[in-house]
Amino acid sequence: MKIILLQDVKGQGRQGEVKEVSEGYARNFLLPKGLAVEATDAALQQLKRQKDNVQKKQAHELAEAKALAAQLEGREVLLRVQAGEGGRLFGAITTKHIADSLHETGFPVDKKKILLHDPIKTLGFHDVQVKLHPEVTTTLKIHVQTESE
Repeated sequence: MKIILLQDVKGQGRQGEVKEVSEGYARNFLLPKGLAVEATDAALQQLKRQKDNVQKKQAHELAEAKALAAQLEGREVLLRVQAGEGGRLFGAITTKHIADSLHETGFPVDKKKILLHDPIKTLGFHDVQVKLHPEVTTTLKIHVQTESE
């Protein structure tokens, strides 16, 4: 019997796959528990529409990420902070500070997408990676200055 898996089933397959299973397994286990539906023509067409919609959504997200990356590429973000002797900061620059600064300039970037291995604790220029999409990464230049400059 052909079925379409509605959820991942251990030993059978992943969600959205069409599988051939024994009729007893389908009727007694998969169908009653809502793990699968019978693969009728209507169900297969609905599955195809769902996959097409997911692909369109992913393509749209990728295009948006590429457009935002093009705008951010090489952009310099200026952050003014208090600093002590020798250029050491009181506190540190974190992803939240960078994300807030980007939001103020009109670039909606989530702080979780900013890749900062260690908080920035010195004045000067720092390169920071921003991963906007699994396939799109760009670099920002962070310029940290004292408030008096």
